[in-house]
Amino acid sequence: MDEKSKDLIKFLRSIGLEVHTSTKARGHQGFYLKNRIDISKNISEERFVPTLVHEFAHYIHSQIEPLMEKNGGSLEVIFDDDNKHFYEEELIEVTKFVDKNSKFEKLNAHKKLIKNQIQEYENIIKKHYPKFMRSKKFKEFDKYIKGSNARYLLKHDRVKLITRGFGAKTEIYSIDNIEKDFCDMPEEFAAYIRLKSCQKRQSKISARINRLEKYYSKPTELFARFVEGLYIDEETVQKIAPNSYKRFFDLMNSGYYKELSKINGSLFNPHKGEE
Repeated sequence: MDEKSKDLIKFLRSIGLEVHTSTKARGHQGFYLKNRIDISKNISEERFVPTLVHEFAHYIHSQIEPLMEKNGGSLEVIFDDDNKHFYEEELIEVTKFVDKNSKFEKLNAHKKLIKNQIQEYENIIKKHYPKFMRSKKFKEFDKYIKGSNARYLLKHDRVKLITRGFGAKTEIYSIDNIEKDFCDMPEEFAAYIRLKSCQKRQSKISARINRLEKYYSKPTELFARFVEGLYIDEETVQKIAPNSYKRFFDLMNSGYYKELSKINGSLFNPHKGEE
């Protein structure tokens, strides 16, 4: 641990915060809750101070908006300004700069790949059933699949069926082996099973993106990443978010952000929030 990290931890403890650096931080790089900051013992050295600054920002936010831990806070309180939209778009861009994961590039790429696969399977089905529509029942398939063990693949990509009693046996089926396991199945029906599997995966990815978007857009997270961004690259953050930047330092210098002003200059340049 370098001197800057030690000095920051010493300061945080001096104002009554518990700081722990030997936990797993609940699976995150860092975690703040009720005057306690945990920094993961597995975090890289270069991420240590930025993460500590991020969690300290949550603490500062909790001091000016005590209910933020329950409701995620509000930009109106954070910037002491009723016009939250003046800052929201800027802070979202800062979040994308600070945390590349907030762009969901891998998830969106995977979602696009699945979308293409769905289209391919739909094309196969329409070769045989031109009027096929994903939004309507596929009656021909439903009639065919009723007596087949392949019907279990509509819910699970891989299933194990165990027959008990005399002549007990175990059978394993997978959507990867449909043609082998069900050699008499028409290609359009195999395509339909795979299409349904892709739709389930697509829904899961969409749900995950929605959850993450809600997380990243919480005012307390926008503020914490803004403060983290000021430590990482203050000049870039000023360019991305000029209005938020000016308002932040105006409030900082007025004492609005409480103990955060005491480390202004050691973590951030001592700006006055002026153009």
